[in-house]
Amino acid sequence: MANLRQASFRRILVSKILLLSVPVVLIGEMVAFDKARSSLLETAYQNLTESAVNNGQRILDTIAALKINLLSASETKTIQSGSRDEVQQFLNRLARQLPRQIECSQLTDLETGNIVATTCGEQPIGDPTSPFLSDGIEVEAILPTNAGITGEIYTRNQLRLRLSAPVYDEDGKLHYVLSFRSALLHEKLDKKPGILTGSTMVIAEDGTILAHPFPNRIGTHIQQQADGSQLKKIVRNALAGQRDYFFFEENERKLLAGYNAINGLTTKGKPQKWVIVAVTSVDNALYSLRDMKLVFILLTVILIGASLLASLYVAHYLARPVEKLRDYALNLHLNQAAEPVPDNFNIREFNQLAQALSQMLERLRIWAEELEIAWKEAKSANQVKSQFLAATSHELRNPLNIIINCVRLVRDDMCDTREEEMEFLKLADETAIHLLGIINDLLDISKIEAGKLSVSLETIDLQKLLKEIINLQSVSVQQKGLKLNISQMNEQMFVHADAMKLKQVIINVVSNATKFTESGSITIHTEVQQKDDQAWASITVKDTGIGIDPTQQQKLFRPYVMVEETANKFGGTGLGLAISRNLIELMNGTITLESAGVNQGTTVTITLPLIDASLLPTSEMRDSKDIEMISANREVIGVKSSFQPQLRQEVLGCVGNGRTGAGDGK
Repeated sequence: MANLRQASFRRILVSKILLLSVPVVLIGEMVAFDKARSSLLETAYQNLTESAVNNGQRILDTIAALKINLLSASETKTIQSGSRDEVQQFLNRLARQLPRQIECSQLTDLETGNIVATTCGEQPIGDPTSPFLSDGIEVEAILPTNAGITGEIYTRNQLRLRLSAPVYDEDGKLHYVLSFRSALLHEKLDKKPGILTGSTMVIAEDGTILAHPFPNRIGTHIQQQADGSQLKKIVRNALAGQRDYFFFEENERKLLAGYNAINGLTTKGKPQKWVIVAVTSVDNALYSLRDMKLVFILLTVILIGASLLASLYVAHYLARPVEKLRDYALNLHLNQAAEPVPDNFNIREFNQLAQALSQMLERLRIWAEELEIAWKEAKSANQVKSQFLAATSHELRNPLNIIINCVRLVRDDMCDTREEEMEFLKLADETAIHLLGIINDLLDISKIEAGKLSVSLETIDLQKLLKEIINLQSVSVQQKGLKLNISQMNEQMFVHADAMKLKQVIINVVSNATKFTESGSITIHTEVQQKDDQAWASITVKDTGIGIDPTQQQKLFRPYVMVEETANKFGGTGLGLAISRNLIELMNGTITLESAGVNQGTTVTITLPLIDASLLPTSEMRDSKDIEMISANREVIGVKSSFQPQLRQEVLGCVGNGRTGAGDGK
């Protein structure tokens, strides 16, 4: 019965579509919003930089115009004459003609230091003894600390300058100094939000603030300000000619700045560059983003609503066929007449699903008829497996007993010498390897039954592989006192096979021959056979062992099947030949077993498709020959046993004869 807490297919579709679409919409809106914000900041920075450049150019143009007026005035005869009344009238007239450029003017006598004429009151404008006066017109910023300037004039963000020019009398002698005081950067204090020209600051190269939106900061050094480190970076970047975004904070406000440097000015009597900085708040730069936020919010709501409607429609369109098929499947046991599966859908995949369901029902009817037959066969197979489990448990118990006894003898210090301990440990090791072989066979047969056994085919030299196997198996053959006959293996035989799996099969066959041969010989022979226009590599392993009844031979290739007499005497699991046949067939080969009868020996033949050596790359053949030469030079070393008779008999007496046999096919 279905769990009531489980969500329906329709609801899952709606939730999944919304789960995918809503984040996409939100991410898209966030990306668009971030892009708009970046664009506004870029525009604000460009406007601020342009404002700084324009202000700097305006300052230079104004100074140039003032220089011309100052130079023209200093060369008039009225100024050169030095008459107080005439000079005063001239300065008054000049102030009326140039009211925007010149705040006031003053003529000072260098010899006495007295002011001859002035429109600025009795306080002098700057220091008339500056050493630069002899070189021409001097331009210097006026700070609140300069003599003659009160803080009252710094009520607006203005840059005040003093321009001084030498005045020579009729004899060409330097006698007077004519000075102008000018105010630049007239800015509106009530700028509308969104105006990106910003407020202007002027900073000298040495860090002195010459103009600032806050008058109390004019004349101070940037290091005295809370944002001094950021202002210092701006000055450094401007002097180096670099242009980039620059954010800094002032009184917990984030500010955006554009800047530019101008030349040809002096501060405190020394030539310096001035940095013109246009500053506005980030909030002001992003003022138009407020309206865009409303648009983005409205657009997000619309897109999410559209996604919801689309998901509802798509869910209904896709869920309806599934619901029809569900209703049919749930009510199938009620339909005595077996109504046809609904298939009038407009979606091809659902129509195919309905067709597959109909075919499945037909197959189920057929399988129901076959089920009874299969059940009977399963009972028979169950009996075979029960016999197999009994035999396998015996095969597993014996090696475990050996390992346990060997380890206990060593653990309990019952050995007389170190060599004897090593003999028992070696016996435990060999028995563990034998036990591992049995377990590997069980795993392989389970893979075969599950259809998961696979091979990796590659080009290998069969003769080289055989030589490696012979080197491995010759020791056990010699220990049993058997003669090993091997045919000549000079000619290379290339086949497509899995080297490890083929090695496993051949070792199993040779081990079986060794296990079931008490005396005589084992012969390994290779040859090339021609059949149906295909060359085959044939490996034949022939022994003079116990043989097998011809009526029992085909059963040996089936898993879990053993000849009863052989199993009782030699043990085994009955899996070796079954695994071998499956592996060889996966390599596109065959394996056969022949025996004339009991005690007449057994011949096992393995055949694999032969590859034409002329089609192989030269490097592959050369590598194979090199490996063959190395393999041919290997020596076969026998193993000598040195157990003490009493202890050896104790261990071997508890296990029977099942320890050394690697094969288990008979």
